Order: sequence, then structure tokens, then C-alpha cells
Amino acid sequence: MAVEFALLAPVLLVLIFGVLHVGIAMQNYNALRNLSADVARFAVIAHQSGNTLSSSQIRAHAITHGQGAPYLLEGNRLNAVITTPTVQRVTGATEMQITVTYQIESMLEFAGIDAPYIIYTRPIFVTDNTAT
Repeated sequence: MAVEFALLAPVLLVLIFGVLHVGIAMQNYNALRNLSADVARFAVIAHQSGNTLSSSQIRAHAITHGQGAPYLLEGNRLNAVITTPTVQRVTGATEMQITVTYQIESMLEFAGIDAPYIIYTRPIFVTDNTAT
């Protein structure tokens, strides 16, 4: 019985840690999705208040906000990129795109499985203040 346990224990450990790893990945994906929504809301409100933010200011807000509650993401694993598409889809609005990337912590390094990256992208539309 001890030999059978010795043969099956590594497989069971990888399965248990794998399920835990998937749960943590889902939590981090939801955190990225909600973080990108908060950053888009921040950019829109700032723009409507007359404060035009640069891409680097929006990126800095995303990284800082992601490290705080309720997200608690690690800053060295978190990255945000703000781009402006060449083709604007909505007349009278400026479209930007935020791509948030996070590398989750690997619990399966002992099994030779690297930590994956989670990527979430969403558009940000800010309207022209002169259009009413």
C-alpha cells in the first residue's frame, strides 16, 4: 500500500495544486477585468471634467490602482498598455484601448509548469466636450 501511495501521491499533488492554480487564475482574470473597467471609468470622468490625461498617466493609474484593494495584484507582475487605434469606430469620440497583463504566481514550478500570463483588453471611449 505504501508503494502504491508513493506512485500516486505526486499525481494527486499536481491535480490538487492544478485545481488551486486554476482558481487563482480565475480570480486574477476577474481582477484584471474589473481593474480595466475602473481605469476606463477614471479616464472618462477625468476627460469629462476637462482633464485630458496622457497614456502614461492612465497607465500609472492602472498600475497603482491594481496594487491596492480590492485587487492586491503584485506590481512587478502587472503591466498596462494604453494605445490609440488608427481607425476610430465612433464619430465624435476618441477611442483608446487598454491592455492589462498579469503573470500569476505558479504553484506548479515543482512539476516544471511555468506561470502563465493573463491578458485582458477593453476599449475606452472619451467623447468630444464640444459635442452636445
